[in-house]
Amino acid sequence: MRFETSQHMKMGQQMKLAPRMIQSMEILQMPLAELEERLEQELASNPTLELVEGDPDANPQGDAQPDASAAADARADERPTDDHSPEAEFERLDAYEADNPDAVDNAYDGRLRDEGGPEVRESFSASREAGERDAKLDAMAAAPARAASLTDQLLAQWGLCDIDDRTRRLGEQVIEFLDADGYLRTPLEEVADRVPADVRALEPTATDWDEALQAVQLLLEPAGVAARDARECLLLQLDALDDLEGEDAASEAQGDARELIEDHLDDLMNNRLPRIAQRTGMDLDRINRAIGALRRLSLAPARRLVVEDNHAITPDAIIEYDDEHDRYVAFLNERRASQMRINREVALLAKDRGLDRKDRDFIKTNLSNARWLLDAIGQRRHTLLRVIQAVIEEQRDALDYGPEAIKPLPMKTVADRLGIHVATVSRAVADKWVQTPRGVVALRGFFTQGLATDSGEDASANEIKAALRDIIDTEDKNKPLSDDALSKALKDKGYEVARRTVAKYRGQLEIQSARLRRQFAG
Repeated sequence: MRFETSQHMKMGQQMKLAPRMIQSMEILQMPLAELEERLEQELASNPTLELVEGDPDANPQGDAQPDASAAADARADERPTDDHSPEAEFERLDAYEADNPDAVDNAYDGRLRDEGGPEVRESFSASREAGERDAKLDAMAAAPARAASLTDQLLAQWGLCDIDDRTRRLGEQVIEFLDADGYLRTPLEEVADRVPADVRALEPTATDWDEALQAVQLLLEPAGVAARDARECLLLQLDALDDLEGEDAASEAQGDARELIEDHLDDLMNNRLPRIAQRTGMDLDRINRAIGALRRLSLAPARRLVVEDNHAITPDAIIEYDDEHDRYVAFLNERRASQMRINREVALLAKDRGLDRKDRDFIKTNLSNARWLLDAIGQRRHTLLRVIQAVIEEQRDALDYGPEAIKPLPMKTVADRLGIHVATVSRAVADKWVQTPRGVVALRGFFTQGLATDSGEDASANEIKAALRDIIDTEDKNKPLSDDALSKALKDKGYEVARRTVAKYRGQLEIQSARLRRQFAG
């Protein structure tokens, strides 16, 4: 065996995305809240960026080029940014890499380089922040505190219970194993095997674990937590109601509900009420009253303790109706993005020969990053407005009459109309919301596939869902329509929809099957 080295020449082509192109795609896909967070990070890390004082609309394009002479000297080695073709991007990237080999990564992620002189950075920060409040600190101070988790809340309750130390330690372990609904899905034997060594040193028996579990079930609120299945969860809640209202106040319906849970839960969950009536001797009216009592209970009691993290929706664009011209107009809701510009004083420092070359390179690098960011924001604004305007023209009826009037609109239709790639349209509408005269709606909701009708026209999925819901709302609840019957009913309305599609749409509308929708009258 012999090892040797040699040189070979070969020709080939390789595609690579310039950092600027990657940044443009990322910013285009960001919703408004995420974009503003990104801008806050850039303002904090890039001293060449600042917010426009006063009215940002006074010079809407000024943020990209505040000082022509200073910027021209600072980027004498760069090409104009007007040409966004791939060839120009690659040429610009190669030129930038050749002149700034150590700054390529910094141009991509926009972070400050450690090589920058501390005196320069401090002077930049002082000039920008003198006399101003720190918006970042204000936002942190105004941020709401993180809500306590389910485990934290239950452990806090458990700490106030009057119990012995042994039961307290075992109960803490039980609480740690509860799921988000409050159930103990893990067998007690497995809990005992997975506890820390200090708890295992107590040598608890199976009886000790059972007593600890019962204590958790009886002492913690809401009632039903630490149940091992749905039957136990509902029974624990009924026990709590009996204790609260007293045995004398417990109604006949509540007693019947207990019997249904203990002996007929499977039939109850599957709406087999006639079978329950046959086995218990109760009439249907009595069973329905027991079911009414069960509506006071919950199959996920722990959800009452945990507040869902609902994020506020900030619309990326606003669509308004113009009465004078009978049309809808759109504008972007990105005031902070339009306020950003390059700091003129910093741009002038880029050509100050009195500064150390290391500091001037630091300024040039961040100045280039700032231009790339502002240019990406401009491209986002231009693309998003074009897409929204195309949607307005295609979905005028939906804006006039509501979501039921949405027409089938594939993204490819808009992409072909605007002369851009369908992936660009997909990025532009991803996680975007628009405020319309009919409320705040998801921009992606205007894009739907269609199904052919008997008349040869296409009907959107929203239109078919609305027709399906209308049919189900008006059906005889004593004899609800099956999916096959619903498919035939839709065909009578002119919609050719297969049974499987009906089942899919019914699931999306959160409508139960015919068997579970059926109501039994006594």
